[in-house]
Amino acid sequence: MSTLNNAIKPKSANTMMSSLLIHPGEMLKDEIAARGITQKELAREIGVSYTVFNEVLNGKRPITTEYALLLEAALDTDANIWIGLQTAYNMQKMKQDTTFMKRLSGIRKVAAIL
Repeated sequence: MSTLNNAIKPKSANTMMSSLLIHPGEMLKDEIAARGITQKELAREIGVSYTVFNEVLNGKRPITTEYALLLEAALDTDANIWIGLQTAYNMQKMKQDTTFMKRLSGIRKVAAIL
């Protein structure tokens, strides 16, 4: 085996992480723009404050279960898609938090001993 092959170790799927963190609100913003709907129109249709909805679209608030279900009804998209995107975003964000990851590492070390 060559030295190069020894130096490059493949990562397993559960340790790979994108360096780009994209909030699902950004994806939702693209979706409604592609449909030719304004943010204000959609906020009014689903019965939520435009200001709060805009914060979701700009990544300042999460897509909650309530919002996911409202979006499912208004856009005919599966609510689970929005919840899954939000969960994946939350997980990736926590994995980028070095303090939290050190905490997890400590817990794993203790758990390995038990």
